[in-house]
Amino acid sequence: MITTSALQVRYGDTTALHPLDLDLPAGRIYGVLGRNGAGKTTLLSTLAGFRKPSAGTVTFDGVPVFDDARATTRICLIRDDGGLGDGTDTLRDILALAAMLRPGFDSVYATELMDRFALPRKRTLRTLSRGQRSAFGIVVGLASRADLTMFDEAHLGMDAPSRQLFHDELLRDYVRHPRTVLLSTHLIEEQSPLFEQVLILHQGRLLLREDVDDLRTRGVSVTGPQAVVDDFVFGLTVLGERQLGPTKEVTLFGALDEEHRTLARRYGLQLGPVALQELFIHLTGGAA
Repeated sequence: MITTSALQVRYGDTTALHPLDLDLPAGRIYGVLGRNGAGKTTLLSTLAGFRKPSAGTVTFDGVPVFDDARATTRICLIRDDGGLGDGTDTLRDILALAAMLRPGFDSVYATELMDRFALPRKRTLRTLSRGQRSAFGIVVGLASRADLTMFDEAHLGMDAPSRQLFHDELLRDYVRHPRTVLLSTHLIEEQSPLFEQVLILHQGRLLLREDVDDLRTRGVSVTGPQAVVDDFVFGLTVLGERQLGPTKEVTLFGALDEEHRTLARRYGLQLGPVALQELFIHLTGGAA
């Protein structure tokens, strides 16, 4: 379990992360969401022991994370900038170093992933495209088999097929080798099927922590004839709306009570789930 107690991070006079108490049980996939500057990268880098807290503590299974190899060798953070050296080493050399530093690193699996992502082992990191560097970071993260594996916008520059391969491999390996995974992303809808629980950061504070299935019940979509839908949603909190000819779809925030659900059935309105991204935008203050 990763645990923070009164964790706080400051940069000079700026507080990037306000006091945070958090317990993340092992063996789950967590989505870490937030707008730019919300504190996601600060949180993940502090959990990984890359950054010393200004106040408070971070422990992994009771062991302090910062500067303690008993914890840090069991943690792997793949950042959006790669964070895999100065770019002059070959991919093969970086994989060899990763295997030395991480006791659970699976070199056979790394080789398999290199082939699946079509990555050249003899090339240096700096000669790769942005998408290839991201894919290589994902190879290192997945093959690390670290008990706590974190990906901070690790998909940047990757095309849709490569991102899908990442998602498929993450789930496949998670089933075979359970671990705790934290995914920081702006591709909310694309990656939301991976999440079991979501953490939403806003302005350096933990705004919400909730199981994905429970969070989705906070909203509902209503579809039907325009006039009927407009009457039905009057007085309710509307997140958005779309219209196609005489048909209108409105997204609402908040669960509908049984009276409204009965009314919807009576009027022939269709009720459906709401996209996680729409809920996220609403919870963090509306359209940017």
